[in-house]
Parts: sequence; structure tokens; C-alpha cells
Amino acid sequence: MTLLLTLDDGTLRRKLFDAVELARESAVLDAGAENVGEHVGVEVEDSVSATHLFDSRLPGYRGWRWSVTVATTGHDEPVTVSEVVHTPGSDAIVAPKWVPWERRVRQGDLGIGDIFPTAADDLRLAPAYLATDDPEVEEVARETGLGRVRVMSRYGRQQAAQRWHRGEYGPRSDMARSAPGTCGTCGFYLRLAGSLRAAFGVCGNEISPADGHVVHAEFGCGAHSEIEVEASSPVPVADLFYDDSLLDTEPVG
Repeated sequence: MTLLLTLDDGTLRRKLFDAVELARESAVLDAGAENVGEHVGVEVEDSVSATHLFDSRLPGYRGWRWSVTVATTGHDEPVTVSEVVHTPGSDAIVAPKWVPWERRVRQGDLGIGDIFPTAADDLRLAPAYLATDDPEVEEVARETGLGRVRVMSRYGRQQAAQRWHRGEYGPRSDMARSAPGTCGTCGFYLRLAGSLRAAFGVCGNEISPADGHVVHAEFGCGAHSEIEVEASSPVPVADLFYDDSLLDTEPVG
């Protein structure tokens, strides 16, 4: 492959810029005359090529451009068309950036009958502590609850802890800020096992809005087990009063 090196005094660039009609003819040939609009600009690609831009009139492609790249190999050589492509302009409506489907699924998306397999290299999971090639050992392990192939990794537990801490039942929620006490001191607080037990548990109070949910130890609500409300009459009553109708009277002689 030979690269063309040239010192242009502006002649080549003017030659490329003047090739508007050639570029339009190529765009019309590719897209049809009814789909090619006004010439809206030209962009320099390098010393021997430039791209002419035409408004696109294709239905549904507002703000798009027909981009026609032209080139020449020298002052005495003709201008030729390299390619014609349909490209979005600065105000074009384009599809959002592609995100793989496994990264698009969010909490609450999984419905009845849906299946969401985890990747073999999922960082949230780690190999279980017990794995042998002895069928009898494996059978005993399953019976005692140790037969899982993978368990949550340290990374997975940290992710879950951060998500729960920032969530609806974390210490920064509006309900937690206005609660009279924290879950860590509540009798309905069921502490989790393992490394998360220091900060998380499950609420077991059916009256609480957090019933059955993982809650932070510093979360709280108005259904705390140790709340005491002093019962008193809402109407002030005097400690001592007399009923004149029940008094005995004697005349003074």
C-alpha cells in the first residue's frame, strides 16, 4: 500500500470542496432523489479527501445526514467518490447505546416462569467450600446443606450490603430518620447469619412496613418493640372537686 504525501497550497482542498454536485449525484443514486435534501456542509478527512453532508429526508430520520466522502490523488487527477453512508447529525434521534441483555435486567424484571442464568465467571459467586468426587460425601453434604456448587463471594456480599444500605430499608431513608428507635434494639429484628450479621437482619413484625424485608440495624419505624406511650386523659381534670348537690346542710340557730 502506498500513502500519498503532498504539500497542498489549498488547490486540492478547493477541488474537493467544489465537488458538491458529484457528491449529490452519488447520494441520489444510493438513496433516491426524494430522500436527499440540501447541502449542509463539508468536513475535511485528510489532505486528499473530504466528506460532503446533505440533509436526509428519509421518514423517521430527522436530523440525519447523507455523508458522501470524495477523494483525489493529485492536482491533475479527477475527484472520485469513496463511499456514501447515512449518519446521525448533532440533533438526530438515535437509538440508545447498546447494552447486553444480561446487564439490562433490573430488580423486579424477573417474572413467573422467567429464567436468568448466571455466568460461569460471575464475580458475585465463588466455589463452595465442600466439593469432592465421592458420591457418598456429596450426598451427605447435600443433606446437611453444604452441597451448594457456589456461594456468594466477598465481592457479592459487599455489593448486596451497599445496595441494602442505600435502599428503602437503610439508615438514610425518611422512615429511619423519623423513627423512635432502631432495628438493632427491636425485639422483632432477626439477625442474619455470616459476615452480614453485624449490620443486617430481617424484620419479623407484621405491623411494620418492613415485615419480611432485609433491614439495616440502624433502620427503624414506628412499630419498634420497646416503644412506650404514656396514657393520659386528653382533657385536664382537677385533682379535687366538690359536688354541691351531695353536701348535707344544717340551719344555724
